[in-house]
Amino acid sequence: MSKLVGILTSGGDTPGLNSAIRAVGKTLLHADDYTLIGFLDGYRGLMENRFVELNDAFLSGIITRGGTILGSSRDKPHKMPVGGKIMDMTDVIVENYHKNHLSGLVCLGGGGTQKNSYRLAQAGLNVMTLPKTIDNDVMHTDVSFGYDTAMMIATEAVDRLHSTASSHHRIIILETMGHKVGWLALGSGLAGGADVILLPEIPYDEQVVADAILRRTREGKKFSIVVVAEGAISKSMAKVLDEENGKEKVEAMLKTRTPQLAAKLEQLTGRETRVTILGYVQRGGTPTPYDRLLSTSLGTRCAEEIKKDKWGFMMAYQDTKIVPVPLEKVAGPVKYIPKNHYLLDSARNMGVCLGDK
Repeated sequence: MSKLVGILTSGGDTPGLNSAIRAVGKTLLHADDYTLIGFLDGYRGLMENRFVELNDAFLSGIITRGGTILGSSRDKPHKMPVGGKIMDMTDVIVENYHKNHLSGLVCLGGGGTQKNSYRLAQAGLNVMTLPKTIDNDVMHTDVSFGYDTAMMIATEAVDRLHSTASSHHRIIILETMGHKVGWLALGSGLAGGADVILLPEIPYDEQVVADAILRRTREGKKFSIVVVAEGAISKSMAKVLDEENGKEKVEAMLKTRTPQLAAKLEQLTGRETRVTILGYVQRGGTPTPYDRLLSTSLGTRCAEEIKKDKWGFMMAYQDTKIVPVPLEKVAGPVKYIPKNHYLLDSARNMGVCLGDK
């Protein structure tokens, strides 16, 4: 009797999701004794029991497509909006899992998905996960698929902004995504030749940034590119974190941080300053070859583990190898940029200002 495996994509859409779905599906389908169904719109589809069969024809021609053919949502099994209320729908999800006679469930997602998948594993379900996120903040994997494509898009934006910055002798600030970590800003900033890179891991001083820009002006350089991560905070904002409700206060401040930073730098330097907030364009488009290869490798190895009836793991990329990592190790922690990371050393050695000194 054919074994039935479910698969879903949860959280923000990311380039590489479709190639990962394809890899899991084709590997299992070629084993002859598996049937794969895809739940629509993440955990909500699993709760509402909405799914499609992912046969070979369905999986054909999707490797180049961005986003996810299954749809996604940020709904959590234990905190799901239902009828105007937030309810714990874990029991309904468990019931649907058994009603469909699933052998297991594959969940593709970032840090939140890893936590939610672990909760389902604790509820008795067979679960496997794959790490996807443009933020690159999932623990125990060197890189998550989606990051390379987003970094390429952000780098191209830096490249293009050089033209107008140099033509008009401006300061151009580019805000990247990245949630609470700075991997995307650091990677695209270095690759694009940014002069200042501001990261959540290193609280910055506006005066230090202004001094770095003025130093460039004295050296005859007529423009500056500043790449700032969406979660980067100033040293004054870092102090607010210690206050009562500090986290909420800082999150509110971040909503207007980049325009205010531009105004402050214009005041301190006398240079015309413009802001570009890259936003969701970083999530879109065709995945890079690297992301396709990474997601394909993770997906096929995931399917091989399923064929061995191994569950409760996230497939991770570590030191050029695909390895299973227990979900309990992945759920919860965030992968921040280490203070001694080689890219930070490279930035400082080249004179890139990180806002701290």
